Amino acid sequence: MPKLGQNQYGKAETRVVRMVRDGAVHHIKDLNVSVALSGEMSDVHLSGSNANVLPTDTTKNTVYAFAKEHGIESAEQFGIHLARHFVTSQEPIHSARIRIEEYAWERIGTTGGAQHSFVRKGQEVRTAQIAYDGERWEVLAGLKDLTVMNSTDSEFWGYVKDKYTTLKEARDRVLATEVHARWRYGWSDDARPMPDWDHDWAEARGHLLSAFAETYSLSLQQTLYQMGARVIERRPEIDEIRLSLPNKHHFPVDLAPFGLKNDNEVYFAADRPYGLIEATVLRDGADATIPTD
Repeated sequence: MPKLGQNQYGKAETRVVRMVRDGAVHHIKDLNVSVALSGEMSDVHLSGSNANVLPTDTTKNTVYAFAKEHGIESAEQFGIHLARHFVTSQEPIHSARIRIEEYAWERIGTTGGAQHSFVRKGQEVRTAQIAYDGERWEVLAGLKDLTVMNSTDSEFWGYVKDKYTTLKEARDRVLATEVHARWRYGWSDDARPMPDWDHDWAEARGHLLSAFAETYSLSLQQTLYQMGARVIERRPEIDEIRLSLPNKHHFPVDLAPFGLKNDNEVYFAADRPYGLIEATVLRDGADATIPTD
């Protein structure tokens, strides 16, 4: 006999752009918001009754309305407003998960002093996930598509070799990756002061970059651990961080057929296949709760 398991529903990827016009100085918050709601939803699956269903179109409209009513102070704070609203305003809804991507813009300076022109900043995306069950919060912050490179101070040798191994050992190689990081704040209770979401996110990002740049790497695994450990050591509000680092391989090109010597100057940047290194770094005593997929 089949039985209904975990289920959720909501509106995915609602794009909302909030403009704040402070006189001649304008500010932009550009978000992609996905809402997932869970609770007493058996009937809609088993009998088709919509009596407990808040339409997904309503969740989309709520995102737009809250952007006006509450503004967007930070991705995390906006997600907290939404999650609290859905759980406390609809009795059948027992938990809400809000996932947010934030796209950064930077101001274009002009000779006339206008401050209303912007350019999108690179490929990096800020991420946030807020979960609320009516009592406790789980806030995951992070980033993705942050591409970094060390042009030296990286080696890879002493690894296992079998009859299928063709990779040559490297005592000086390019190390490049595209950082995908998620970290979990220790804050989970309304009775405690909230973190300073924007400041703490910027600090965590800075520590990830500093550790990447300052680690003499004998493996991407070692670099990953140093990046995660530095965040845990320097940011007491963060209990857990999970990193996913694809190895963006740069292979030296064989220039010998052209009578040329390649002294670590010319590389082929391979986009696939790639090594994928993933791990979680925890504060001592903390539990690992960030999904590993």
